[in-house]
Amino acid sequence: MLALLQRVKEARVEIDGNTVGQIDAGLLILVCAERGDTPAVADKLLAKLLKLRIFSDDAGKMNRSVQDVNGGLLIVSQFTLAADTSGGNRPSFGNAAPPDEGRRLYDDFVARARVAHPVVQTGQFGADMQVHLVNDGPVTIPLTVR
Repeated sequence: MLALLQRVKEARVEIDGNTVGQIDAGLLILVCAERGDTPAVADKLLAKLLKLRIFSDDAGKMNRSVQDVNGGLLIVSQFTLAADTSGGNRPSFGNAAPPDEGRRLYDDFVARARVAHPVVQTGQFGADMQVHLVNDGPVTIPLTVR
């Protein structure tokens, strides 16, 4: 699975002008299931991002996790993270999981996140979404878990 984490002061997802998910400070997580990913891979990704120390401590060093700061999670499906741009000017998305498999893994990832963390909001799988955020730092971290 692939994820792009953005430390945010606030973030929200809109569909047709309606807010469907919104958090204050925390992580905006763009997540992509790839072919062959399993729930065990999703578990590894979730464990990593919940403990990743990318929030500042009192000394200004990145030494706290999203759990340490009681930040929110806004999880958004993003199959385009699997883009392969090595063959020309049009990206190929052949590494992304097929839609049914991707939806199943995304839903499982969100369900597990809701068990492990108190504030979890989402976008809508497969929808045309507008994502609004105030990146804090800016801090943007790519994660790949296999």
